[in-house]
Amino acid sequence: MRFTVLPDGGALDREAAALILDAAGAKPDLLICLASGGTPTGTYALLAQEPERLAHARFIQLDEWAGIAPEDPASCADYLRRTMRVPLAVPPERWIGIRGDAPDAGAECRRVGAALEAAGPIDLCILGLGLNGHLALNEPAESFDPFCHVATLAEQSRGHPMVAAAARPVRRGLTLGLGDILRARRILLLVSGAAKREPLSQLAARRVTPALPASFLWMHSDAVCLCDEEAASGTGLDGAGP
Repeated sequence: MRFTVLPDGGALDREAAALILDAAGAKPDLLICLASGGTPTGTYALLAQEPERLAHARFIQLDEWAGIAPEDPASCADYLRRTMRVPLAVPPERWIGIRGDAPDAGAECRRVGAALEAAGPIDLCILGLGLNGHLALNEPAESFDPFCHVATLAEQSRGHPMVAAAARPVRRGLTLGLGDILRARRILLLVSGAAKREPLSQLAARRVTPALPASFLWMHSDAVCLCDEEAASGTGLDGAGP
C-alpha cells in the first residue's frame, strides 16, 4: 500500500478525481465501486463535472443500511443517486445497486454477488476508513464473510451521521465482503479529518489484524491511500507527500 498526504481536503478531492479519470481514460468501461459518506463527496462533485469522460464507466454500490429504502435520504443509494448517478446520467445497465429494504436481505446479497460475478472483477474500488477501522460494513471481527453479505453493525457504525436520525435504529447492513474488495484490480482509500487520525495511525503500523479490517489492504498489490494533513498529523505519515 502506498500513502500520499495532501495539504487539505480539496487537494485530496482533486488528486482522487484525477486518478479515477485517468483510469477511465485507460479503460472507458471500467467497473468502479462507490463508497458513500462524507469523505468522497468532494471527489464525486468533481467527477460529476466530467460526464463525457465517464460515459461508458460502470458502477457498483459498496454497501447499504438494512431496512432503508433507496428513496430514503438516509440511504447510501440516495446519496449515490444525488452525487453520481443523476449528474452522470448513468443508465440501469451500467449500475449495480443494493436495496436495503429488500424483503429477503440474504437473497439481495446473492443477487448483488451474482451481478458482480458477471460484470467484475471491480477495476477501481473507492473506499473510506471507518472510525473503528472497518471497510465498507465489514466490522472488526474474528472472522469475515468474503462475499456480499448481511453484516451486524458495530456501535460506532450504528451512530453514523447518515442514519443517526433514522425513524428506527439501523443495526445491520448489506455489504460487499473483503474478498470482493481484495479482488479489485486497484483500490483507492480516501481518509480525511482529525477524527480518522487513530484508525489511520493503526493502519500505518503495517500490521494485518481482523481487529482492523482496513489492514487487509496491505495484502493487495495495488492499494493507494490518499489522506489529508489533518488526518495524517502524528501518524508517522506526515512526510508522505505527493
